[in-house]
Parts: sequence; structure tokens; C-alpha cells
Amino acid sequence: MHLERRIAESLQKRGIKLAVISADGWLNLAHIRFHQQDLAKHFYESAIRFDEMFERVILPLRGTRNVNVEADFTEETAMTFRKHRYAFRNIDIILLEGIFLFKPMYRDHFDLKVWIDCSFATALRRAMARGQEGLPPQEAKRAFETIYFPAQRIHLARDNPRKAADIIFTNDTCSRHR
Repeated sequence: MHLERRIAESLQKRGIKLAVISADGWLNLAHIRFHQQDLAKHFYESAIRFDEMFERVILPLRGTRNVNVEADFTEETAMTFRKHRYAFRNIDIILLEGIFLFKPMYRDHFDLKVWIDCSFATALRRAMARGQEGLPPQEAKRAFETIYFPAQRIHLARDNPRKAADIIFTNDTCSRHR
């Protein structure tokens, strides 16, 4: 079970009204998020429609505790967007999870920033087990080694998410970290 689900369940048991939102639904389509030149940098810069997500859902929800908006949504393997309605009322907490959220332009929108630390080896093993991007294990491994991990290294170097975090959780099965 993903850590954010466990956190959400714990908060909900305490009567806290949550909006659980994954940045993954705000992925750009594959032809936009993957580019032949400088794959990692392009993925880091273009994988997720952060501006749209914050403008249409996160900031209005944070400001008013309510939002009801239809937005383009995609799964990792989708070739087109589908419509998805974000409808939340009287929310106490927004639990937002996703990659690259600690870019400086976004991180000040969070009251509490939690970094989930996980080694690349563990991340790869988990991705291969769940069939990330619908890829066979060897192709998933290649994608992680050539795109995702290098993009994450850019995030770590540029944005220093560990330093920006208020709390760091280790969610790893390997003792050796990045």
C-alpha cells in the first residue's frame, strides 16, 4: 500500500476531511513529456502540468476549501486525455503527492512538506513489479535508468527537496541510497 494511502486513512479515521490528489493525473501526454533530446531534462521540465494543476485545483482548494472543476486527466500509457472532475467541499487538508513537487515555484504553497526518501534500487524494483508505463520489466529498467532517475537527480540537485522538507520518511527496502 502506498504511504500516502496509509496517511490518508489515518487522518480520515480522526475525522479530518481530505482531498487526496495525485500529480500523476496531470501528466502531459507521452509525445510531450518524452523528447528525444536531453530526455531527463525534458522530462523534469515537462512531465507534469503543474501550473494548470495549481491554478485550477490546488490554489482554489487551499483558498476556499472547496473546488468543483473538470480537467484533462491522463494515465501513464494514455494517448489522449480524458475528463476528470475534482469535486471537494469543506476540506481540512490537501494531501498532494507526486514527483518534482518541491520545485521552488511550488513548494511555498504547502503548509507541511513531507519528502518520501527511497533508493533508486527500491524504486526500480517497485516500478518493475507494478509494470510502470505498461512496459515489460527490461524496458521499464531502461526507462528508469535513462529518463526517470536522471530526471530525479536533476530535481535533487536543483531543488534540494530533502532540505526543503519539514519531515523526511524513509520508505525503502534497500540500505544503500542514491
